[in-house]
Amino acid sequence: MNKKNPAAQELGRLGGKARAKVLTSAELSKIGKKGAQARLKKLTASERSDIARKAVQARIAKARSNETGKGKRK
Repeated sequence: MNKKNPAAQELGRLGGKARAKVLTSAELSKIGKKGAQARLKKLTASERSDIARKAVQARIAKARSNETGKGKRK
């Protein structure tokens, strides 16, 4: 079992947060897309399908809550 050094992890985390503060939203989006692509490459077809199914269900639930919430706000 090869554990990572917690101090090194924290320094890396701090460096990432500092870098994120100076990046534009377009740059952050580009970095995020690269991460998403790398993650998708590791998933099986059934795992990707499950994720897509959950996303659709979340969109439907959100749309329904917006429909029922209309006219009730003051």
